[in-house]
Amino acid sequence: MVISVVLAFGIALMCQSRNRFTAAVGQIYVWFFRGVPLLVQILIWFNLAVLYPTILGTDTNQLISGFTAGLFALSLAESGYMAEIIRGGILSVNKGQTDAGLSIGLTRGQTLRRIVIPQTIRVIIPPTGNQFIGLLKASSLVSAIGGSDLLTQTQLIYGQNFKIVPLLIVATAWYLILVSVASVGQYFLERRFNPDGAASGRSVRQLLKRNVLLQKFSPSPRKAVRP
Repeated sequence: MVISVVLAFGIALMCQSRNRFTAAVGQIYVWFFRGVPLLVQILIWFNLAVLYPTILGTDTNQLISGFTAGLFALSLAESGYMAEIIRGGILSVNKGQTDAGLSIGLTRGQTLRRIVIPQTIRVIIPPTGNQFIGLLKASSLVSAIGGSDLLTQTQLIYGQNFKIVPLLIVATAWYLILVSVASVGQYFLERRFNPDGAASGRSVRQLLKRNVLLQKFSPSPRKAVRP
Protein backbone atom coordinates (compact mmCIF):
# COMPACT_ATOMS: atom_id res chain seq x y z
CA MET A 1 0.00 0.00 0.00
CA VAL A 2 2.87 2.36 0.77
CA ILE A 3 4.45 1.66 -2.62
CA SER A 4 1.14 2.18 -4.41
CA VAL A 5 0.47 5.51 -2.64
CA VAL A 6 3.91 6.84 -3.59
CA LEU A 7 3.45 5.77 -7.21
CA ALA A 8 -0.13 7.06 -7.29
CA PHE A 9 0.87 10.50 -6.06
CA GLY A 10 3.32 10.89 -8.95
CA ILE A 11 0.79 9.55 -11.45
CA ALA A 12 -1.91 11.90 -10.13
CA LEU A 13 0.42 14.87 -10.62
CA MET A 14 1.18 13.66 -14.14
CA CYS A 15 -2.53 13.48 -14.94
CA GLN A 16 -2.91 17.05 -13.70
CA SER A 17 0.09 18.29 -15.67
CA ARG A 18 -0.34 21.01 -18.28
CA ASN A 19 1.97 19.03 -20.57
CA ARG A 20 -0.26 16.94 -22.81
CA PHE A 21 2.29 14.16 -23.23
CA THR A 22 2.85 13.84 -19.47
CA ALA A 23 -0.90 13.87 -18.81
CA ALA A 24 -1.45 11.23 -21.52
CA VAL A 25 1.19 8.94 -19.98
CA GLY A 26 -0.48 9.23 -16.58
CA GLN A 27 -3.93 8.51 -18.02
CA ILE A 28 -2.65 5.47 -19.95
CA TYR A 29 -1.02 4.14 -16.76
CA VAL A 30 -4.31 4.44 -14.87
CA TRP A 31 -6.26 2.94 -17.77
CA PHE A 32 -3.98 -0.10 -18.03
CA PHE A 33 -3.58 -1.05 -14.38
CA ARG A 34 -7.25 -0.49 -13.59
CA GLY A 35 -8.36 -2.40 -16.68
CA VAL A 36 -6.30 -5.59 -16.33
CA PRO A 37 -7.67 -7.99 -13.66
CA LEU A 38 -5.45 -8.37 -10.63
CA LEU A 39 -5.17 -12.14 -10.98
CA VAL A 40 -3.95 -11.73 -14.57
CA GLN A 41 -1.29 -9.27 -13.43
CA ILE A 42 -0.13 -11.69 -10.73
CA LEU A 43 0.18 -14.52 -13.27
CA ILE A 44 2.06 -12.29 -15.74
CA TRP A 45 4.65 -11.29 -13.18
CA PHE A 46 5.05 -14.86 -11.94
CA ASN A 47 5.55 -16.20 -15.47
CA LEU A 48 7.76 -13.36 -16.68
CA ALA A 49 10.63 -15.81 -17.10
CA VAL A 50 8.83 -17.26 -20.14
CA LEU A 51 9.46 -14.00 -22.04
CA TYR A 52 12.69 -12.94 -20.32
CA PRO A 53 14.69 -15.93 -19.02
CA THR A 54 17.37 -13.60 -17.67
CA ILE A 55 17.28 -10.01 -16.43
CA LEU A 56 20.61 -8.18 -16.17
CA GLY A 57 22.41 -11.50 -16.40
CA THR A 58 20.44 -13.08 -13.54
CA ASP A 59 17.89 -15.87 -13.75
CA THR A 60 14.43 -14.30 -13.75
CA ASN A 61 12.99 -17.09 -11.60
CA GLN A 62 15.48 -16.20 -8.87
CA LEU A 63 14.62 -12.50 -9.03
CA ILE A 64 10.84 -12.87 -9.16
CA SER A 65 9.57 -15.33 -6.59
CA GLY A 66 5.95 -15.81 -5.58
CA PHE A 67 6.30 -13.08 -2.97
CA THR A 68 7.96 -10.62 -5.38
CA ALA A 69 5.39 -11.28 -8.12
CA GLY A 70 2.56 -10.67 -5.66
CA LEU A 71 4.22 -7.50 -4.35
CA PHE A 72 4.67 -6.05 -7.86
CA ALA A 73 1.17 -6.95 -9.01
CA LEU A 74 -0.63 -5.70 -5.90
CA SER A 75 1.37 -2.46 -5.75
CA LEU A 76 0.96 -1.55 -9.42
CA ALA A 77 -2.71 -2.52 -9.61
CA GLU A 78 -3.56 -0.56 -6.48
CA SER A 79 -1.60 2.49 -7.66
CA GLY A 80 -4.00 2.84 -10.60
CA TYR A 81 -6.96 3.18 -8.24
CA MET A 82 -5.12 5.34 -5.73
CA ALA A 83 -4.01 7.75 -8.48
CA GLU A 84 -7.65 8.54 -9.22
CA ILE A 85 -8.44 8.95 -5.52
CA ILE A 86 -5.53 11.36 -5.03
CA ARG A 87 -6.42 13.24 -8.22
CA GLY A 88 -9.97 13.60 -6.93
CA GLY A 89 -8.62 14.93 -3.64
CA ILE A 90 -6.49 17.50 -5.46
CA LEU A 91 -9.46 18.60 -7.57
CA SER A 92 -11.56 19.02 -4.41
CA VAL A 93 -9.32 21.90 -3.31
CA ASN A 94 -10.57 25.17 -4.72
CA LYS A 95 -8.31 26.57 -7.44
CA GLY A 96 -8.49 29.91 -5.68
CA GLN A 97 -6.38 28.44 -2.86
CA THR A 98 -3.55 27.78 -5.30
CA ASP A 99 -3.88 31.24 -6.78
CA ALA A 100 -3.79 32.75 -3.29
CA GLY A 101 -0.60 30.85 -2.49
CA LEU A 102 1.06 32.03 -5.69
CA SER A 103 -0.07 35.61 -5.06
CA ILE A 104 1.81 35.79 -1.72
CA GLY A 105 5.06 34.61 -3.29
CA LEU A 106 4.96 30.84 -2.84
CA THR A 107 6.20 28.65 -5.66
CA ARG A 108 3.94 25.98 -7.14
CA GLY A 109 5.81 23.30 -5.20
CA GLN A 110 5.46 25.19 -1.92
CA THR A 111 1.77 25.85 -2.63
CA LEU A 112 1.25 22.15 -3.27
CA ARG A 113 3.04 21.10 -0.08
CA ARG A 114 1.69 23.72 2.30
CA ILE A 115 -1.81 24.41 1.02
CA VAL A 116 -3.11 21.74 -1.36
CA ILE A 117 -1.76 18.49 0.12
CA PRO A 118 -2.90 19.11 3.74
CA GLN A 119 -6.46 19.65 2.49
CA THR A 120 -6.20 16.73 0.08
CA ILE A 121 -5.21 14.27 2.83
CA ARG A 122 -8.39 14.96 4.76
CA VAL A 123 -10.47 14.13 1.67
CA ILE A 124 -8.64 10.97 0.57
CA ILE A 125 -8.32 9.22 3.96
CA PRO A 126 -11.77 7.51 3.88
CA PRO A 127 -11.42 6.07 0.34
CA THR A 128 -7.77 5.18 1.00
CA GLY A 129 -8.79 3.21 4.09
CA ASN A 130 -11.38 1.42 2.01
CA GLN A 131 -8.78 0.60 -0.65
CA PHE A 132 -6.38 -0.68 1.99
CA ILE A 133 -8.99 -3.09 3.31
CA GLY A 134 -9.78 -4.20 -0.24
CA LEU A 135 -6.07 -4.73 -0.94
CA LEU A 136 -5.73 -6.74 2.25
CA LYS A 137 -8.44 -9.11 1.07
CA ALA A 138 -7.17 -9.13 -2.53
CA SER A 139 -3.82 -10.45 -1.27
CA SER A 140 -5.52 -13.87 -1.05
CA LEU A 141 -5.29 -14.02 -4.86
CA VAL A 142 -1.54 -14.53 -4.48
CA SER A 143 -2.37 -18.08 -3.38
CA ALA A 144 -2.79 -18.88 -7.10
CA ILE A 145 1.02 -18.77 -7.44
CA GLY A 146 1.86 -20.08 -3.97
CA GLY A 147 2.90 -16.74 -2.51
CA SER A 148 3.60 -15.99 1.13
CA ASP A 149 0.08 -14.85 1.96
CA LEU A 150 -2.33 -16.01 4.65
CA LEU A 151 -4.46 -18.20 2.39
CA THR A 152 -1.43 -19.98 0.94
CA GLN A 153 -0.20 -20.87 4.42
CA THR A 154 -3.69 -22.11 5.29
CA GLN A 155 -3.73 -24.33 2.20
CA LEU A 156 -0.32 -25.75 3.04
CA ILE A 157 -1.50 -26.73 6.52
CA TYR A 158 -4.83 -28.30 5.54
CA GLY A 159 -3.02 -30.11 2.72
CA GLN A 160 -1.22 -32.05 5.47
CA ASN A 161 -3.96 -32.62 8.05
CA PHE A 162 -7.01 -32.43 5.68
CA LYS A 163 -8.92 -30.15 8.11
CA ILE A 164 -10.08 -27.89 5.30
CA VAL A 165 -13.16 -26.17 6.71
CA PRO A 166 -11.80 -25.54 10.25
CA LEU A 167 -8.64 -23.97 8.85
CA LEU A 168 -10.61 -21.83 6.40
CA ILE A 169 -12.65 -20.61 9.36
CA VAL A 170 -9.39 -19.74 11.13
CA ALA A 171 -8.22 -17.82 8.03
CA THR A 172 -11.57 -16.00 7.95
CA ALA A 173 -11.15 -14.99 11.58
CA TRP A 174 -7.67 -13.63 10.89
CA TYR A 175 -8.93 -11.60 7.91
CA LEU A 176 -11.70 -10.14 10.08
CA ILE A 177 -9.19 -9.26 12.82
CA LEU A 178 -6.87 -7.52 10.35
CA VAL A 179 -9.74 -5.63 8.74
CA SER A 180 -10.98 -4.54 12.18
CA VAL A 181 -7.53 -3.22 13.11
CA ALA A 182 -7.36 -1.33 9.80
CA SER A 183 -10.81 0.15 10.41
CA VAL A 184 -9.82 1.39 13.86
CA GLY A 185 -6.67 2.95 12.40
CA GLN A 186 -8.74 4.66 9.72
CA TYR A 187 -11.08 6.05 12.39
CA PHE A 188 -8.25 7.68 14.34
CA LEU A 189 -6.66 9.04 11.16
CA GLU A 190 -9.94 10.67 10.20
CA ARG A 191 -10.17 12.26 13.66
CA ARG A 192 -6.55 13.44 13.37
CA PHE A 193 -7.11 15.24 10.08
CA ASN A 194 -10.67 16.40 10.69
CA PRO A 195 -10.48 20.20 10.73
CA ASP A 196 -13.69 20.50 12.77
CA GLY A 197 -12.70 18.04 15.49
CA ALA A 198 -10.61 18.48 18.58
CA ALA A 199 -7.69 16.57 17.03
CA SER A 200 -7.59 18.50 13.81
CA GLY A 201 -3.85 19.00 13.87
CA ARG A 202 -4.12 22.81 14.09
CA SER A 203 -2.15 24.24 16.96
CA VAL A 204 -3.04 27.46 18.75
CA ARG A 205 -0.05 29.12 17.12
CA GLN A 206 -1.33 28.17 13.65
CA LEU A 207 -4.78 29.55 14.45
CA LEU A 208 -3.26 32.81 15.72
CA LYS A 209 -1.17 33.13 12.58
CA ARG A 210 -4.24 32.51 10.47
CA ASN A 211 -6.18 35.24 12.27
CA VAL A 212 -3.27 37.69 11.95
CA LEU A 213 -3.05 37.02 8.21
CA LEU A 214 -6.78 37.51 7.81
CA GLN A 215 -6.60 40.84 9.62
CA LYS A 216 -3.53 41.89 7.68
CA PHE A 217 -4.83 41.15 4.20
CA SER A 218 -8.52 41.92 4.73
CA PRO A 219 -9.58 45.34 3.41
CA SER A 220 -10.06 47.93 6.13
CA PRO A 221 -13.54 49.43 6.40
CA ARG A 222 -13.91 52.90 5.01
CA LYS A 223 -14.45 55.63 7.54
CA ALA A 224 -17.63 57.61 7.22
CA VAL A 225 -16.98 61.16 6.06
CA ARG A 226 -18.93 63.76 7.94
CA PRO A 227 -20.42 66.53 5.88
